[in-house]
Amino acid sequence: MILTFIRRDLALAWRAGGVTLPLAFFLLVATLFAFAIGPDATLLARTGGGVVWMAALLAALLPVDRLIEPDRLSGVLDQLALRGMSDESVAAAKLAAHWLSFGPPLMLAALPAAVLLRIDAATLARLELGLAIGTPALAALGLTTAALTSGLRGAGALGGLLMLPLAVPVLIFGAGALSDASGAALKLLGAVSLLLTAGAPFAAGAALRAGRT
Repeated sequence: MILTFIRRDLALAWRAGGVTLPLAFFLLVATLFAFAIGPDATLLARTGGGVVWMAALLAALLPVDRLIEPDRLSGVLDQLALRGMSDESVAAAKLAAHWLSFGPPLMLAALPAAVLLRIDAATLARLELGLAIGTPALAALGLTTAALTSGLRGAGALGGLLMLPLAVPVLIFGAGALSDASGAALKLLGAVSLLLTAGAPFAAGAALRAGRT
């Protein structure tokens, strides 16, 4: 049941542009930043990793308004509840589908972005590892804010206001890992990501139940 729901959400995300739009946005941000800074390779290399993380956060925020609201309006969530599927299970399936729709594509898109931003191979390896660890946390924050703002007017803008401050630790440790050879920042990023990813299904499930009553 959960795997079927994940496949269904992935298919909907692909048809709605939920995969291509974040990817295009990510590459556009990297390209515009490279043009704005100019040919200063040293400055690009020093700031490029932080730009990639900021672009990843904004790309994760783009599809927030379609994660919960369409299923709430169409009655899919109510039907799943009637069939005995818990709200936490629904949230966990949506979390997995959301991450699969933007996490791995962003990691691939980071390769051409690294060329534009003059990021060297060693930094790129740490960046890819950090994205693999940190993007589930961004997906968890996106899902939780989508559940909390579902049914509210201006939910997209409100979701951004809620998600951006909560994502600050992920950005700090993710960007800090690029220049931290000891690996301490990556460990902290992993701890934060594990906490957010583990807690998101329960927080989102509680928000879904509250919205139903």
